[in-house]
Amino acid sequence: MAYFGLSEISRGSIAVWRRNMDAFMKTYQVNFIPPFVEPVLYLLALGYGVGALIQEVDGISYPVFIAPALVSISVMYSSFFECTYSSYVRMYYQKTFDAMIATPLSIEDVITGEILWGATRSTIYATLMIPVLFLFGVIDMPTSLLLIPFAIPAGFLFAAIGICFTAITPGIDALNYPAFLFITPMFLFSGTFFPISILPQTLQYFAFGFLPLANVVSVNRAITFGEFSPLILYNILWVIGVGVLFFLIALKLMKRRLTV
Repeated sequence: MAYFGLSEISRGSIAVWRRNMDAFMKTYQVNFIPPFVEPVLYLLALGYGVGALIQEVDGISYPVFIAPALVSISVMYSSFFECTYSSYVRMYYQKTFDAMIATPLSIEDVITGEILWGATRSTIYATLMIPVLFLFGVIDMPTSLLLIPFAIPAGFLFAAIGICFTAITPGIDALNYPAFLFITPMFLFSGTFFPISILPQTLQYFAFGFLPLANVVSVNRAITFGEFSPLILYNILWVIGVGVLFFLIALKLMKRRLTV
């Protein structure tokens, strides 16, 4: 594991995480708006708009069906875009990475702190969304509170993937490619707005084998509905295992990007 630079990670990564947290809290009034507004818009437009044309999905109302998916989408967006566009700005334009690396912090500390912050931001967003969804009556307490701890490994996964794209992106405009070609298809075809079970079996295997959001939605839906199966254990292990894999890849790619 020394090849990936794990031995270079220290408590300094917490300082990087704290720096990003402090910057986030300085504009918390703006940052806290999306997790409150987005679920309301989705529920009104899709849950109760499109949902009025749909009787039930798997025996439950459509707004209840999409509620855990909305949390999953928020986790994906908040962590991925934090560790792509925002991390790229800190790395390339603001030279924040250079400034931190000039201190005793290592490159591995900086990247680990970035990914941990991405996971933290997604967890904050998931936490803020839960009261909104509860007020709409589409999730139950206290079971749905388990969505919060699961947002940590889920956010870590998307943050690590985001850093990988940041490491290989020649310019900030090129980050539009993973956003449109990777994130948007997952948003639509990961069991968010319709059950994956209606897809051909080959596509079901592909979704659970290669689409991070499909596995996250599956777990969050199981948490919300209290319906656990062997598939859910697979989904959880997939999220954790692939998250660790992309974390190691992110360390390697960013070490190459930042080493002159």
